[in-house]
Amino acid sequence: MRAEVGEAAFRSWLKPLTLQSARDGRIRLALPTRFMRDWVQENYAERLLQLWKEENDGIAAVAIVVQSTKRPQAKPEGAPAERDAHNGRAHDSTGRSSGLAASLGAVAGEANGKDLGTAISAPLDPRFTFDNFVVGKPNELAYAAARRVAEAEAVPFNPLFLYGGVGLGKTHLMHAIAWHIRKRTPKRRIIYLSAEKFMYQFVRALRTKDTVAFKELFRSVDVLMIDDVQFIGGREATQEEFFHTFNALVDQNRQVVISADKSPSDLEGVEERMRSRLGWGLVADIHPTTYELRLGILQAKAEPLGVAVPTKVLEFLAHKITSNIRDLEGALNRIVAHATLIGRSISLEMAQEVLHDLLRANDRKVTIEEIQKRVAEHFNIKVADMHSARRARAVARPRQVAMYLSKQLTARSLPEIGRRFGGRDHTTVMHAVKKVEELKVTDNEFAEDVELLRRMLEA
Repeated sequence: MRAEVGEAAFRSWLKPLTLQSARDGRIRLALPTRFMRDWVQENYAERLLQLWKEENDGIAAVAIVVQSTKRPQAKPEGAPAERDAHNGRAHDSTGRSSGLAASLGAVAGEANGKDLGTAISAPLDPRFTFDNFVVGKPNELAYAAARRVAEAEAVPFNPLFLYGGVGLGKTHLMHAIAWHIRKRTPKRRIIYLSAEKFMYQFVRALRTKDTVAFKELFRSVDVLMIDDVQFIGGREATQEEFFHTFNALVDQNRQVVISADKSPSDLEGVEERMRSRLGWGLVADIHPTTYELRLGILQAKAEPLGVAVPTKVLEFLAHKITSNIRDLEGALNRIVAHATLIGRSISLEMAQEVLHDLLRANDRKVTIEEIQKRVAEHFNIKVADMHSARRARAVARPRQVAMYLSKQLTARSLPEIGRRFGGRDHTTVMHAVKKVEELKVTDNEFAEDVELLRRMLEA
């Protein structure tokens, strides 16, 4: 297990395990706290059972139990809470809870700050460092601010709020900050999470009635980094908890770094007091890339690939793919992969052939906002209805048409389209696309409306 999960995770979660008993094909492994038990149960129990069966095929189940080192191990009338890796059930014969809050101190005692952050945080991409970030005019402020936060002894501004469109480098800068801090001061505790994961952890704490532990966990770090904070829009309970967590960390002079696709004042579904707090520190926007920056990024990305990419091809890509850096890097990778696998030399003609779909998508200048506006005008509804929760057919049908056209005329993903329509789920967009396609077959008048709108938008 140590070889599989790494030294940090091993010391934090697996090293404290002790063998309590082994009888009747059932293994009982003990941990000192409920928090550690829950984490090992969720992340490692199945693998532990699998490995144990490889050693002894008579083993049918591995149970992870809570066993305080200060209590006698055998105490039938006060059996600890346990979860069975075989059946997944949890039970506690005493009805008592060891309390997640108390367990956090034990976790911190077993792991240093780096290990704790590593265990709780989302994984960091090793490619996303300051050395690998190409700086240009559109992102120079955000880069300088991120670097200042990573290098400063004291908190320079709180929070650092990075915002910009998809694929412009927000996540890269957040990972770079975390890597730099870990390298410089490994004892500082860092948690990096998406807002969605923060919300999941909070909902889970509510469900298990461990909110005190949740608060203690997130308010005891040195650096809290939340990516894509726009996802908490409309989630009142999560916003409330995030608001208090944010205030507690700022009051303790702990660093907070946040990213979003909009500035604090433009975040939808976020309370005014939250927008105000988010704008307290430094708000740094990342503008759409320029041709020079795109070319610089391509040159930096092409160098380590070990394949000679002609300058004309890089210049062509920098001119044609203007949507975001992810599309740009994806295009370069496709060309290099094609050349490597097929054994074909890279040329302008080859790039046009391999990237025909991506180039066609980037030739489209239609935006989701334009589609919403044009469809709203055509069906005589308000643009705000595109984002509202109203389900009346007079509103819902035009909204479905706008979603369908957004899928057809833009390169946006289904989740992103859903977010632009009032934070709807990607499955709602899929349903809208399917419904419009069905109606086009059965209703000629409706099909003509959709085709007219498409021609108007493409003109």
